[in-house]
Amino acid sequence: MWGDTIYNKKFVLILLPVIIVISFATWLLLKDIKQAESSKIEKTPKMQFSPKSVPPGSQSQYNIRLSMNQDGRLHLETTVKVKNVSKDSWDNLVFYFIPNMFTKNNSPQLEHPSIVQFDKVAVGGEKVDFKLDKDTLTIPLVSKLDSNKEVTVDFAYDLTLPENGYRFTKENGNYYLAQFYPMVATYRNHKWNKEEYTTHGETYHTAFSDFKVTYDIPNDYTIVSTSKNDKYPSENKGSFEVRNVKELFMAILKKPNVTEKKEGNVNIRVFGNQEDKDLNMDISETASDALTFFQKNIGSYPFKQLDIVLNQMGMEYPGIVTAGSIRNLGSVNPAGLKYMVVHEIAHQWFYGMISNDPYNEAWLDEGFADFAAKLYYFSKSKHDNPFSSIPIEQLNLPVNMPLDKYTSNASSYFYGKSEVMLWKLFEKRGGIKEAEKFLKCYYDFYKYKEVNTQEFVRFTKYYFNLKSNSVFKGWLLLMDS
Repeated sequence: MWGDTIYNKKFVLILLPVIIVISFATWLLLKDIKQAESSKIEKTPKMQFSPKSVPPGSQSQYNIRLSMNQDGRLHLETTVKVKNVSKDSWDNLVFYFIPNMFTKNNSPQLEHPSIVQFDKVAVGGEKVDFKLDKDTLTIPLVSKLDSNKEVTVDFAYDLTLPENGYRFTKENGNYYLAQFYPMVATYRNHKWNKEEYTTHGETYHTAFSDFKVTYDIPNDYTIVSTSKNDKYPSENKGSFEVRNVKELFMAILKKPNVTEKKEGNVNIRVFGNQEDKDLNMDISETASDALTFFQKNIGSYPFKQLDIVLNQMGMEYPGIVTAGSIRNLGSVNPAGLKYMVVHEIAHQWFYGMISNDPYNEAWLDEGFADFAAKLYYFSKSKHDNPFSSIPIEQLNLPVNMPLDKYTSNASSYFYGKSEVMLWKLFEKRGGIKEAEKFLKCYYDFYKYKEVNTQEFVRFTKYYFNLKSNSVFKGWLLLMDS
C-alpha cells in the first residue's frame, strides 16, 4: 500500500502541469466564445418602438368630502384642481355630472328619482355661475386658462340616489355611488371631449387622476370603494387616497355577506346576500383563478385588494367591479355570473390601466376584456378555438365607430366581432400562446396610457412586422381608408 501511494504521487506531480495548461486553454476558449456571442448580440439590431399615447388635454386632482344621513341624503363638498395640459387656452371648464340624469326632469319615468341641489360652485374661491344641462356641467371662466396653468374649483351640493337608476342607484337599502361627483372631461381637437349621455354603453371619458376622500356614514353601513385599504366592516368615519385611477367608485352597504380570499398579495372580497354564501364562495374561487391567469399572461394587478359587489349590473371600476345582472335582461344564472365577473376583472387591465375613449372606441376595452376572458376560459377547456361559436356573418360595420353610429347591435360589434377579429390576427401566427405574448407586450407599452385605434394598428403592425393594413380591412375604420 505504501509503495502504491508514492507511485500515485509521482504520477500526479507529472500530470498536474498538463492539467493546468489544458484548463487554461479551455478557459480562454470559453472566454472567446462568450465574447463572440456577446459581440453578436450587441451587433444584432433591436427593433425600436415608441408608444404614442393619446394626450388627455386635462389633468385633475379631487378632494371629496362626503356625509350621508339616516335618510340616505348625501352632502358633498368637492374641490377639483384642473390643469390645462393642452396647447389651447380655455375660456370654460366642462364636467360630467351624471347624477342629474336621474332627476325628475331628465328621467320622468322613475318613481323615485334623484334630487340634486347645488349650494355653491366657485372658481379660485370666487362664486361663479354655471350651466347644468342634462349631464353636462359648464363653468365659464372670467379669465382664460392658458396652457400648463391650473385652477381650483369648489362644489358644494346635496343629492339623493334614485331607485332603479343606471349604476348610480339605490337598491335594497344599499347605495351605489357610480359617477357621483363632477368629473373633468378630456380635451382634444381644440374642444372638450364631451358627448351626449346614453345608457347604451359608457358615454363618459376621464383621464387618470388622484383622489382624496373623507366620509361620514350611518353606523349600520360599511364603505366599499376603489381604495386598496378598505376594511370590513369599515369605520363609519374615515378617509383614504387613491392615485392614478380613471375614476372613483363607492358602495355604501348595509349588512352584506362577505367572503374573503387571499391570492398572492391581493385580497379578494366578494360582497353578496346572506342567502348566497355558497355562490359567493364559488365567485371568490373563480375570481382568484382569473386574477392569477391575467397577472401571468398580461401583467401585474396594481392594487392590494379586489372587491366584487354582487346583485348589481355588470360594470368595471378601478379596484372594484359589480356583477349580477344585464340591463333589460335581469339577473344572470350562476355560470353567467362567473363569466361576467371574469370579464369585469379583465377590465382592470383594459380600461383600468390601458385607457381608451369608451364612447368613440368602445371596442378597445370591451373587445380586449372579452378576448382576455375567453383566453382564460380556453385555458380551462379542451377546445381548439375559443371563438369559433361567435356569429359575426351579419355584422358588416367596423367595430371602432362612435356609439351613436350604431342603430342596433352595438354590443355585438364591441364584444363579438372585436374578439373574433382579434383572434384572426393570432390564429395563423402562433395561436393562443402568441395572443398571450401580444397582450403582455401591449400592456408593457401602454399601461397608464390612452390608446386609440390608429395606435393599436401601429403597434400591431410593428409586433407582426406587417407592411400593409390588409389584416384590418373590413373590421376597422382607419384614417387612411
